[in-house]
Amino acid sequence: MAREVQLQPNGLRSLPRQQVIVTFVGVMLSMFLGSLDQTVVGTAMPRIISDLGGFSRYTWVTTAYIVTSAVTILITGKLTDIYGRKLFYISGLGIFVLASFLCGLSNTMTQIIVFRGIQGIGAGVIMSNAITTIGDLFPPAERGKYQGLMSGVFGLSAIIGPTLGGFITDSLSWHWVFFINIPLGLLVIILFIFLFPNFRPDALKHNIDYLGFILLLLTVAPSMLALSWGGVEYAWSSPEIVGMFLFSAVMLALFIVAENGSKEPFIPLVLFKNRIVAVSEVVIFFTAFGMFGGIIFIPLFFQGVLGATATTSGSFLTPMMLGTVVGSFTSGQALSRAGGHYRIQGAIGIAIMGLGLALLSRMTAETSYAGVMVNIVITGFGLGITMPLYTIAVQNAVPYNVLGVATSSTAFSRSLGGSVGLAIFGSVMNNRFAAEFADRLPSTAKALIPPEQLAALTHNPQVLVSTETQGQLQTILEQTGPEGTALFRQVLQALHQSLNSSLTQVFLFALFAVCIAFLTNFFLKEIPLRRQHTLNPIPPKQK
Repeated sequence: MAREVQLQPNGLRSLPRQQVIVTFVGVMLSMFLGSLDQTVVGTAMPRIISDLGGFSRYTWVTTAYIVTSAVTILITGKLTDIYGRKLFYISGLGIFVLASFLCGLSNTMTQIIVFRGIQGIGAGVIMSNAITTIGDLFPPAERGKYQGLMSGVFGLSAIIGPTLGGFITDSLSWHWVFFINIPLGLLVIILFIFLFPNFRPDALKHNIDYLGFILLLLTVAPSMLALSWGGVEYAWSSPEIVGMFLFSAVMLALFIVAENGSKEPFIPLVLFKNRIVAVSEVVIFFTAFGMFGGIIFIPLFFQGVLGATATTSGSFLTPMMLGTVVGSFTSGQALSRAGGHYRIQGAIGIAIMGLGLALLSRMTAETSYAGVMVNIVITGFGLGITMPLYTIAVQNAVPYNVLGVATSSTAFSRSLGGSVGLAIFGSVMNNRFAAEFADRLPSTAKALIPPEQLAALTHNPQVLVSTETQGQLQTILEQTGPEGTALFRQVLQALHQSLNSSLTQVFLFALFAVCIAFLTNFFLKEIPLRRQHTLNPIPPKQK
């Protein structure tokens, strides 16, 4: 049975090397469980929607997961700093497994949305604890090597997840996409009960900042919902979206006031007076902003501009994931072996990522598959270099007693950056596409295509990947006479060119975000990576 482990006076752990390795393997398994679930479920979603109906609530399944996991990540960091990691880690795994079972039993869209939200709570606990536990096991000078391996877990899940999800869905049913989490999850829980050390940061009595907890929840949840639903479920100017943003802003102001007056704040705002922490959070936000520009919209380019199938476009993301894994592993090793030059490595990684996005923004319908693959590998490699750096920089800059909340804040910044990026990119793509299509569409086609179908074409570039919709359009135009077939080809060409132009705009916006990250990185102060934990009561203020 794993024993309770107190922090030693010099800040190091008194764990046998064998237990460190076993614990680290367990952490990697838990991360694999959470990250694999995302890629497997993503493949099965079209079949789930087909069986359960409710296409209008398609995004709610993902939104529920994102919102609950983002909120949980922040909350878990603070609580584990107070009560230790083990109990929360096992509880998070238990919630995740139970929610997976309930998702598999779902018979309605409402059920699966609710259960995915519960699953997000478990995933948030797992993700928060996994990154923080690396800080428990290894001092900052050694963390780079192990953070790189953790990033490799994400890459592995991204490579095998879509194929596994498709195989399970086609061979069994989408229900088994969720049931497959149960045996692996139970195995990890058993390992953690008997082998995971019970890290206890201190033996002091703590006061829980309940007011801060509630205000934080009321700040984050509405803003994440607004970012996820804006432009999709509701217009950005709708009372629902504007109201949620205003409510979050008011709650944020109250949260800041409450935390400044709290004896033991839920999130010590003094952390963000530390220049290393503040700069790292900004860089993480903007690199995540740019990252989603690549990952989410590249498959649409393959399908809508180059005419590839969904399966083919998904497989072409594998090189990007491999590039990310190689970049992350290389960066982590270099960080630990070359003395911790995270500002220099960050500049190199962001520059490579920016180069990849610049190349993506120059692609056209004539670009070859090989050319696109080169561009996305460059983008993924640059992204991978940055992934372990800034979390380690933050962990190195703060004392051990706030390690959990500091680490969780970096994960939250990445989630927030991705959500904001997706919201902005979606609006940019839709607006540019509509304008371009209106200009490029032949006047003859405008007169012949029914208004409702024309509106659908203008506001839904996904029509390029729907053979059914294309068939309907072709039938309508061919009924107009001999020139109908040629007119259909002209409309398709206008759609392809408009989508190409709108995606080019998306990649340019992503490049702009990465440029902000690149410039911000130079304000990051480098301090030597510590070879032991520090127990300072508050983080040192950087000048």
